[in-house]
Amino acid sequence: MWLLSGCATVPPSRIEDACVIFQEKSDWYDYAKKSQDKWGVPVSLQLAIIHQESHFKYDAKPPRDKLFWFIPWTRASSAFGYAQVKDETWEWYLQKTGRKNADRDDFEDVVDFIGWYGQTSQQLLGIRKDDAYSQYLAYHEGHNGFREGNHLKKRWLIKVAEKVNQMAVQYQEQLVRCRDKLERRWRFWPFW
Repeated sequence: MWLLSGCATVPPSRIEDACVIFQEKSDWYDYAKKSQDKWGVPVSLQLAIIHQESHFKYDAKPPRDKLFWFIPWTRASSAFGYAQVKDETWEWYLQKTGRKNADRDDFEDVVDFIGWYGQTSQQLLGIRKDDAYSQYLAYHEGHNGFREGNHLKKRWLIKVAEKVNQMAVQYQEQLVRCRDKLERRWRFWPFW
């Protein structure tokens, strides 16, 4: 069992291909689909956010600041895990969903979080759940920051949101290609 759980932390070999991601991490598709069914946020958008935030590294953290240009110091934020969720946002999610044992370094929990956050963005800001561009801006800036238009002053962030949108479109196109295989794979396991 230990050996299997250790392998689960290695990112997929080709993180730009949704079919490869789910071929290598077969349970991830089930988790992402479950989140989509529960919250209405597309699997492709979930993957695009994780791709941008951590490149599928379960223990990703922001880089450390440097003291005197070379001594590792504090981190810019408390962001952590697949989706780079800050402590206070994660606590809000845990409180609102009652998922007390959820972890930011667990793929199943993170895709549930992204779905919940996307639904919350729709409720609070009117952003469509499949609007990867606006969903990412609200994700990055927070709901109040998005409402106040903070993202409009950040040209670099607009470019990142465009990139996330393009990645979501790419993932969606790939999923169309392999969805049948993903949906029926358990009936024919282990023949992928």
